[in-house]
Amino acid sequence: METDSGELKPLQKQHRTANLLAIIRSLGLVFGDIGTSPIYTLTVIFLFLKPTPQNVVGVLSLVIWTLIILVTVEYAWLAMSLGEKGEGGTIVLRNILIRLLKYGRGTVFVTILTFIGISLLIGDGVITPAISILSAVEGIMLIPGFHGTKQTTLIIIAGIIAILLFVFQKKGTEKVAGAFGPIMLLWFLSLAISGIIAIIKIPFVINAINPYYAFTFLYENGLAGFFVLSEVILCATGGEALYADMGHLGPKPIVRAWYFVFFALLLNYLGQGAFILQRKEFATDILFNMVFYQSVYLYVPFLVLSIIATIIASQAMISGMFSIVYQGINTRLMPMFRVEYTSTKLRSQIYIGFVNWFLLVAVLFIMYTFKESKNLAAAYGLAVTGTMTLTGLMMTAIFFLRKEHFKTVTALLVTIADIAFLVSNTYKIPHGGYWSLIIAALPLALILIYTGCQRKLYRTIRPLKLDVFLHSYNELYQNLNKIKGTALFFARDVRKIPSYIVHTMFMNNIIYEENIIVSLNTLDVPFGVKSSFKEDLAPGLRVFEIKMGYMEVMDIEQLLKGAGINEKAIFYGLEEIITRNIIWKIFFIIKRLAPPFVQFYDLPANKLHGVVTRIEV
Repeated sequence: METDSGELKPLQKQHRTANLLAIIRSLGLVFGDIGTSPIYTLTVIFLFLKPTPQNVVGVLSLVIWTLIILVTVEYAWLAMSLGEKGEGGTIVLRNILIRLLKYGRGTVFVTILTFIGISLLIGDGVITPAISILSAVEGIMLIPGFHGTKQTTLIIIAGIIAILLFVFQKKGTEKVAGAFGPIMLLWFLSLAISGIIAIIKIPFVINAINPYYAFTFLYENGLAGFFVLSEVILCATGGEALYADMGHLGPKPIVRAWYFVFFALLLNYLGQGAFILQRKEFATDILFNMVFYQSVYLYVPFLVLSIIATIIASQAMISGMFSIVYQGINTRLMPMFRVEYTSTKLRSQIYIGFVNWFLLVAVLFIMYTFKESKNLAAAYGLAVTGTMTLTGLMMTAIFFLRKEHFKTVTALLVTIADIAFLVSNTYKIPHGGYWSLIIAALPLALILIYTGCQRKLYRTIRPLKLDVFLHSYNELYQNLNKIKGTALFFARDVRKIPSYIVHTMFMNNIIYEENIIVSLNTLDVPFGVKSSFKEDLAPGLRVFEIKMGYMEVMDIEQLLKGAGINEKAIFYGLEEIITRNIIWKIFFIIKRLAPPFVQFYDLPANKLHGVVTRIEV
C-alpha cells in the first residue's frame, strides 16, 4: 500500500500542476475583456449619478449581482453545461436545439436567432478593443507632466496600438500566448490588492453584497434607476467568452478561474466605491485615481500593465472572431474567406485576413468617431445584452425540451434579467448605440444574402439525378477514349450531380480512367473526421465521403493521400451570374472575392481546373 501511495503522490502533484497551469492560461485566453471592465465601468456610471453613500452602495450591489446572475449563473453554470465535446458558442446552441426540434419548422426561427447572435458578437467585438485600449491610454493624463495631453494625441496612441495588434495577427500568437496568463494573473492580483487597500479605510461598502441595496436603488430611482442598468452591464461585458471560448481549455479550468476573477473584480469594485466615498472629487477615472493616490511610484507600472491587459483582451476577442467566422464557413453560413494557419503545431491557430482588416478599420473608425472612452460607453452594451438574451432564450428552450425543469426555470429567470438589461440599453441607441447595430447589421446582411442566394442558386442550377447521370456516364465510359490517371470532382450530395460535372464529362468529353466524386459534409458536432470509400457507382466511378465536425481545421490533401488517392486533375465549379438585381449583384461580388472551395482547402494549384457555368437570374 505504501508503494502505491508513493507512486500516486507524484501523479497527483503533476495533475494539480497541470490544472493550475490551465487555470492561469484561461486568465489570458478568456478573461481579458471582463477583467479590464473595472477601468471604465464605475467611471461611466458616476458621470450621471451623484456619489452619495446610498447611490454608491446601490450601484455596487447592482454590479455584484449582475456578475453573479449574468456571468456566474448564465454562463459559468447553465451555458457551460451545454457544451459539445468541450466546445461552446452560439452555433453549438443552434445545433443542439435543432436536433431537439428534429429539424421541424422551429429550426428556421432558431437559425435566424443564430444569425443575429453571430452578428451581435461581431458588433460587440469591434467596440471591445476600441473602449478597452482607449480607456487604458487615457490613464496617461494622470502622470505628472502629462495632464495637458490632448485627446487627439491619446487617440493616435490608441490607434497605433490597435494597428500593431492587428498587423501582428498574421504572424500568429503561439509564441507569446504563453505569457498572457501570467500577465493577467498579475493584473487581477493588482486589482484585488488595490481594492482591499481602499476597503480597509471605508469597510461600509461591503454592505453592497446584500441584494437589498440593489433593489432599494432601483425602487427609489424609478425609471432613471432602470436606465442605470444600461451602464451597469459594462461590468459583465466579456462574460459570454466563458462559454464561447470553452473549447480552448475545457469547462473546468475556466469555471475555476472565474471564481478567482470574480473575487478580484468584487474586491476592486468595492475598493473603487470606497475611494469615491473618500474622495468624491475624483469620481472620474476612478481606478487610475485610486491607484495613483495609493502609490504614486507604482502608478506608471500599473498603467503599463493595464495597457498590456487591454491588448490581451483585444487579442482574445480577435481570436474569438476568427473562430466564430470559421465555424460560420464550415456550417455554410458564411462565404469561404481565405484562411491561413499561423502555427505548424496547432491547426486551430488560424488567421482570416478579411475579418482582421474589417475589424481594424471598424475599430479605428469607432475610436475616431467617439474620441473618448466615456462616449464609447454610450454605444457599448447593446450588442452584449442582445447576445446574452439570445443565449438565454436558446438555453431555456433546450432545457425545456430536455425536461430539465429546475434549469428551465432558472434559465427563464436569467433571460428575464437579460431582457431587462436589453430594454434599458435601448436608451443608448440615439446616443451612439446605433453604431453597434450598424456594425452588427453588416455581417447579418452578409449572412442573409449569402445563405439566401446560395440556396436559390443551388435550385436554379438544377443538379442531375444520379440515375439519369449514371445512364449517360456508362454509355460514354464504354465508347470514349479515356484519359490516363485519376480525376477528382466535388459534390455535397452524390444523389444530385452538380452541373459542372455534367458539363465536363458529357459536353467536353473529359473522362479519366478513374473518376472519384469527393463528398464533403459537415457534422452537427464540433470535432471528428470520418472518411471512407463508398460502393462503386459504375465502372471507373467511385465516391469518397468525408464527414467533419464544424470546428475541424482539416488538411483534405493529406486525407486524400492517406486514402491512396493520387489525382492527376481536380475539377471544380464556378458560377458566372448575369443579373440586374442588386442583391444578386452583391452575392456575385461576394462569390468573386471569396476563394473557391478548392483554394480554401489549399488543394494543389497545378492540378486545378475551374468549370464555369453561366446563370441568368
